[in-house]
Amino acid sequence: MPLTMVRAGEPNVIRKVGGREETRRFLENLGFVAGGVVTVVSEMGGNMIVNVKDSRVAIGRDMANRIMVS
Repeated sequence: MPLTMVRAGEPNVIRKVGGREETRRFLENLGFVAGGVVTVVSEMGGNMIVNVKDSRVAIGRDMANRIMVS
């Protein structure tokens, strides 16, 4: 399921990062790689703050929809 559908505070494993090549590369540079753990901290106005690789990152809803987790 996409990252936008998970509840805040639950750690999830990243299964796939979709989108165009430059989008995938951008997200991977932020730490969104397959097998990594991501936790949603909060969601406001469609934007999300997530913990990934010991960092907090703010991403938009369109980017979060490209990150598949389980």
